[in-house]
Amino acid sequence: GRGYITNIIVRTGTLRVGDIVVAGAYHGKVKAMYNEFNKKMKEAGPSIPAQVLGLDGAPEPGEPFVVMDNEREARTKAEQRQQIIREMELRARHKHSLEEISRRFAEGEKIDINFIVKADVKGSVDAIVDQVTKLTNEEVQVNVVRSAVGAISDTDVMLASASKSIIIGFNVRPTLSARKLAEDKDVEIRLYSIIYEIIDDVKAAVSGLLKPEIKEVIIGSAEVLNTFKVPKAGTIAGSIVREGKIKQNSKVRLIREGVVVYSGKLNSLKRYKDDVKEVQKGYECGMSIENFNDIKIGDFIEAYVENEVERKI
Repeated sequence: GRGYITNIIVRTGTLRVGDIVVAGAYHGKVKAMYNEFNKKMKEAGPSIPAQVLGLDGAPEPGEPFVVMDNEREARTKAEQRQQIIREMELRARHKHSLEEISRRFAEGEKIDINFIVKADVKGSVDAIVDQVTKLTNEEVQVNVVRSAVGAISDTDVMLASASKSIIIGFNVRPTLSARKLAEDKDVEIRLYSIIYEIIDDVKAAVSGLLKPEIKEVIIGSAEVLNTFKVPKAGTIAGSIVREGKIKQNSKVRLIREGVVVYSGKLNSLKRYKDDVKEVQKGYECGMSIENFNDIKIGDFIEAYVENEVERKI
């Protein structure tokens, strides 16, 4: 309920209540100071740590905390730094549209999925960003466009809209205007209070963008007992199904002495003179392979299907 709290340690000079200060891209007036025992202080000299209230945002740890002569100078300095940060974020963003994703996907390039991370404290921000960016793989690039401490603001929503990002909020909430703007801009805001739930959801999103894995399932194997040359049809393999079943139009491999000689598609499958859809184990049949005639007695014809399996991180 006290607004943004900044923990500082004074290096030079003396910091007093009422001073106009700048830290990173934020500025403000020191409204109150507390020592390490949570007792109010009026001033803090060199090497003295203090908890300061009054900044209009949460600067990054390590930013210089400087007293300015007046509020106008402080505001100008903070705005200049904000402009630099915005320009850096714009340069870091990738073009992200459905057309661009389709093009890059077709060309075998990575797909981008963008996030903006807001949390209650810097430690949580760093932990979330670290875990989320680790989900990048060969096909999907996970980008954190912006990460910061504090409530989800209109600026966050506008940036999310421009960069096609999802906003992740950890122990923070959007302002009333930001919530309405998100609805208008069709920006998704996901709010959490447990970090591992964020990671699980991002994993699910990334997994949904991965190309499905092709899993091969062998459905049957037949041994060639004899071969016949048929005009226009090529070589017919008189075979017996040793395992599983052989289906019409199956994908097949011709195996000779344990070595794959040819991979292709079954051209025809017959029982006696009749075309059949499948032949079960123990039954004889005649088969021909599309665009392949070098079939010999003792070869094995292995039939298989390819199934798409959803990939997960």
